[in-house]
Amino acid sequence: MKDTLLSLHPAGENYLAAPDGGTTGGTDGTNKVPDPTRNAPGALADAVDTVLGIAAWAGTAAGVAGVMITGVMMAVSMKRGEGSEHLSRLGMVLGGCVLVSTAGPVVRFLFGA
Repeated sequence: MKDTLLSLHPAGENYLAAPDGGTTGGTDGTNKVPDPTRNAPGALADAVDTVLGIAAWAGTAAGVAGVMITGVMMAVSMKRGEGSEHLSRLGMVLGGCVLVSTAGPVVRFLFGA
């Protein structure tokens, strides 16, 4: 993540500079963004991956079900001759689908897995 932030803004190293000009944040005497190491136990990481996989599958299934339900409601309303705001509902469902499907890549970009 540090490299991504520094490539986006070249002055990114100075954001965490100590107000008194000290050397907080870096081990080599510079003011840099800390980069902690990952040390989660393997069993915990596997369990978290499993839970996140199930949540992603459930989110995708809910998105597909939402699109199908909205389509059925639109068809029933058109058959009855009723006008309603199903397109806004469809937009909200599709927005949720986009949010669920891009959550992983956004987190990977921000935190660099």
